[in-house]
Amino acid sequence: MLELKIALERIIAYGHPNIRATHRTTFEITKESWLTPRGDCIIGIRASKSPKEFSSEMKKLLRNNNTLVIVVLLTENSYDYVLGHGSSKLSLTDDTRSVFRKSGFTSPNTVAIMANKAAKDLNREIVNDLRNGSRLDVIILAINPYIT
Repeated sequence: MLELKIALERIIAYGHPNIRATHRTTFEITKESWLTPRGDCIIGIRASKSPKEFSSEMKKLLRNNNTLVIVVLLTENSYDYVLGHGSSKLSLTDDTRSVFRKSGFTSPNTVAIMANKAAKDLNREIVNDLRNGSRLDVIILAINPYIT
């Protein structure tokens, strides 16, 4: 009998006038309090936590190749969701940035790989809210029915 393993993290971040959300392969949430127009993958600043601060159960699930990662993005007027995967190659040691990638590339800030969306693919209502400084709730749900 399979036992479903689930972990959830909630990150609170905020928008900024320089949010462009045009990057083709990633989106990022950062704990930094500033953003230049060059940061085209960044969709939220002043994040409440980073991968290094995730629970041990979340890290365990994210570090498994069979884990489905669902990221829900909520602002005051809209929402979107992104599907991705965990990877045994994730270190989750970055203390500033959470990055979600369409590719299989991993680095200390990578939270999920093989995502179905990058910054450019996100709901533009969310992007407009974020340009106006809206709060961004990021819910990360990791689901794995194969870990015992």
